[in-house]
Formats: sequence, structure tokens, C-alpha cells
Amino acid sequence: MTLDQGAFFDRLFAGQRVMAIWRGLPADETVALSERLWDAGIDLVEVPIGRPGQEEALAAAVKAAAPRGHLVGAGTVVTAGHVERAAAAGAAYTIAPGLNPEVLAASHAAGLPHLPGVATASEVGLARELGCTWVKVFPASSLGKDWFKAMAGPFPDVKYVATGGVGPDEVEAYRSAGAAVIGMGSALADPANIEKLLA
Repeated sequence: MTLDQGAFFDRLFAGQRVMAIWRGLPADETVALSERLWDAGIDLVEVPIGRPGQEEALAAAVKAAAPRGHLVGAGTVVTAGHVERAAAAGAAYTIAPGLNPEVLAASHAAGLPHLPGVATASEVGLARELGCTWVKVFPASSLGKDWFKAMAGPFPDVKYVATGGVGPDEVEAYRSAGAAVIGMGSALADPANIEKLLA
């Protein structure tokens, strides 16, 4: 099954600068933090499910998001089994730290758009060959802002979600360098940082 995932992510990320990543939190805390962001106008939430038991928090976030019309993604999806767990919990899409064509195919077979992770030009090229015009760049802070500028030449139509070590004070610098959206975790639990992002 082939999904038009480029169009899906174009719609999902439209007008958004930041994606929250709630890793390893209890379900109630995941929902409370998500609702604080949604109230502030930050719509994007990812709940990683790399470890067993994390689907409970994902399912709770999905349930809380539904009345608001928001979609929640499952992160750290690195096996076909993770895809099954993401689908069962109601995730709208899957996200991975790396690029695995089998996981991409499994996500598509489950009807879920997939955001693969990349860190090299070869991986960006392969992702593009597999039909992915949106990719997750991980670890973004280790790769640095210049990485995004360098990729713009050979891959002008690919859009990037920069994840890993990028703080609230660096969002605009990374976006100016070529990242479309910034994935951010624990920093978003601090209301002061949310205020910075809304300023």
C-alpha cells in the first residue's frame, strides 16, 4: 500500500513550528502536558513507544486529542511490531529515529504515514526514493544547523523535522537554516519555554 504521505505531513505540519515529544511519561501526565500545549496553539504531539507499556500513554493522548481534532503520532517505531502497537493505540502516523524500508512498508500497510529518521545524504536520498518528502533529522544538535543548509542543494523538495538536542532558544536558528519543524521533549514541560515559543 502506498500512501500520499507527503500531502499528509504537509497538512499536519502546516503553520506549526514545534512538535512535542513526551517520552516515558505516565498517561495522565502525557495528557496534561499535551492539553497545555494544545491550549497554547501547539498542535503536534509524539509519544514514543520504543519500550513495552508506553502504548498506554499514546492511547490516552489519542483519546484526549480526538475532540480537539488533533492527531497524535507514535515515536521510536523501529520494528513491524511497533507499527502494530502504534495502530492498536490509535496513532495517526509513525516516526522513527532511522530509515528502515521494512518499517516504512509496514506502516503503509497499516494505513499510517511514516516519518523516517535520517542523518546522511545517502539516507535522505533513499528516503526520497521511497517516496518520503518529509523526514526526521536525528540527532539534529549533533549534526548542526549547517547540515540543513548543505542538504538544501541536492534535495530541494525534502522537508525536515529537526529532533534531538535543539532547545527553545534555537528554534528560529534551525528553521532559518532549513528545518521546517523542531521536535522537542522535556523542555516543553516548562511553561516558560512555551511562552518563549509563542512570543
